[in-house]
Amino acid sequence: MNHDNEEIFSSYGDLGPRLAALGPRGATTPEDFALRVLRRAGISQSRYDTYVRLETAGGGLFVAFGPEAVTGAALEARHGPGRERLAPQRFEESHRRRVGRSAIPTDRKPAGLRPALRTGRARQLTIDLSGLPADERAVLEAVRSIPPGQLRPVTWIAREAGLPTGSDARAVVGFLARNPVTVLVPCHRATHDDGTPCDAAYAPEVGDALRGAEGVDMVAVRQWARGGDTLLGSDTTHIYCHPTCAHARRITPAHRVPFRTARDARGAGYRACKSCRPVAV
Repeated sequence: MNHDNEEIFSSYGDLGPRLAALGPRGATTPEDFALRVLRRAGISQSRYDTYVRLETAGGGLFVAFGPEAVTGAALEARHGPGRERLAPQRFEESHRRRVGRSAIPTDRKPAGLRPALRTGRARQLTIDLSGLPADERAVLEAVRSIPPGQLRPVTWIAREAGLPTGSDARAVVGFLARNPVTVLVPCHRATHDDGTPCDAAYAPEVGDALRGAEGVDMVAVRQWARGGDTLLGSDTTHIYCHPTCAHARRITPAHRVPFRTARDARGAGYRACKSCRPVAV
């Protein structure tokens, strides 16, 4: 690469809107114009990521990716005063601060991204979390293992992440709040230990929309939480589960036995589900 081009690239900051502005004045910018400029200038693709905007149940989602992996994702819907929306340029700026590369808009989506968003099954996508501390990365990988349409408490996430027994739940919630790949790393499937949704990374209505799209009955979830019931047993199988576990959803109302704790369930002669594996406390 030409040394002058290298210096220009390094000082350019967020390249998307700047390069797009180089298009003909008053004309529609050609598709992927910024990328064409970079390629013509001989800028290596390893020096920048690209990103797309897709619609989800929780609103618009910016997804950044490199040649090998998804590198970031953020919803337009935000916390904060006035709930202002995340603009593309702000996404580009935050992405550059976090990974050290510019994000350039494109219309070309990586293979598997749209089906992953439609079905909630993003486990097959390669997501690069390598820049995060080990504990934070382990927590987000544990969250990725939660099936669509199901919820898990933060103590379950901590156990799956291999964090020390008794780890502060606030640390897990903090990691979820900083989730750099929202929706694709589905922190909307995390709850507090009392069963109420965590929603650390976005507003509760956004989390409810994402959960609703996956078939989670939020009325029932909140009823269980208000009643203090975090687990659900079957009086026919004598197995207890998390209430949103696929097996728990098959228990007919007449045979549901709610429990506040795993200790209560075991004391009543019930054993833990081998699928959702409740924390045995």
